[in-house]
Amino acid sequence: MTAQIRLPGRAGPLTVPDPGWAEGYPAPVSRRVFAAAHVAARRAAGGREAVIDWESTLRFRDHLWAHGFGVAEAMDTAQRGMGLSWEQAAELIARSAARAAERGAAIACGVGTDQLADGRRYPLAQIIKAYEQQLSVVQSAGAEVILMASRALAASAQGPRDYLEVYGALLKQADRPVILHWLGEMFDPALRGYWGSPEFGPAAGTVLDLIEAAGGQVGGIKLSVLDAAREVALRRWLPAGVRLYTGDDFHFAELIRGDAAGHSDALLGAFAAITAPAAAALHALDAGDLAGYDAAIGPAIPLSRAIFEPPTFHYKAGVAFLAWLNGFQPQFTMLDGLHRRRPAEHLIRVFELAARARALADPALAVGRMTELLAALG
Repeated sequence: MTAQIRLPGRAGPLTVPDPGWAEGYPAPVSRRVFAAAHVAARRAAGGREAVIDWESTLRFRDHLWAHGFGVAEAMDTAQRGMGLSWEQAAELIARSAARAAERGAAIACGVGTDQLADGRRYPLAQIIKAYEQQLSVVQSAGAEVILMASRALAASAQGPRDYLEVYGALLKQADRPVILHWLGEMFDPALRGYWGSPEFGPAAGTVLDLIEAAGGQVGGIKLSVLDAAREVALRRWLPAGVRLYTGDDFHFAELIRGDAAGHSDALLGAFAAITAPAAAALHALDAGDLAGYDAAIGPAIPLSRAIFEPPTFHYKAGVAFLAWLNGFQPQFTMLDGLHRRRPAEHLIRVFELAARARALADPALAVGRMTELLAALG
């Protein structure tokens, strides 16, 4: 069933089409894909402060698994360093890993240093200790490890050698190959100069040195620098058997599609917003149907670009907004008030693009909720 809505500043009503996707899809076999999941929140009784809505949070992960995605848990999409404390992240990891084990589903969890306060420099030994604490939690939960970029390390490292020392110590303790995490400064300004250089080439050299010295303990690297050419370059430099997981929420369609020289796998926050069309596209890609892949994923690219537009680190609001429109949480609210960081015009545009991408699962529900939000915004 379709539905219609009148949006401010638009001529005529917008038709929200029935999406037409399957209710679920098998995990792809030609690509390894993770969706970085957000944390659903609700307003606490008697106040504006938001708390974690655990039921909705886990139900959203069920939705991702049902569409064939692995879940990348407790990453920046879940507001690590932007409202989610390490104590909350540890509980999130335990709950999600237990749910994944029940389903026999894929899960990888973020290991970072967010026990350490921002804006300070720390001895490398203290940074390693913080990482080790989180590594123990994730490995004890039985999840795959994603070694997240660390604000503390970015502030404290004197050069590439310090990164090699910290990561080298951690890789020796990993019980299986890990995924490295390279997050560009557009996602987190505190990470400028990560891997010891503000320039991509020297930073990539440090990463390659680390992988070479790791003796097979690096299974892949997630790269989020929003530059397709740099991603392709790094992908071609990686040793055989080490995956490049695209974190490029602007160019992921072409990077996953690939070319004669190879393709990227994926670990994307965008997949939490465009779950069904992305799953349909990957299903088509598995079947060798490139036209079907392009037809499903193409309309979702403008939506993803809008969600991740500058300031990019506020993209989590768009993910939560679509989860609310699609009925996965009862309120459009976020920890630390992050849902208020995007203006009304941005949300209206995201809604319009989501309709065009067929990313609104229940048109009547989405229109009803959007109408409610517009009335609240005046």
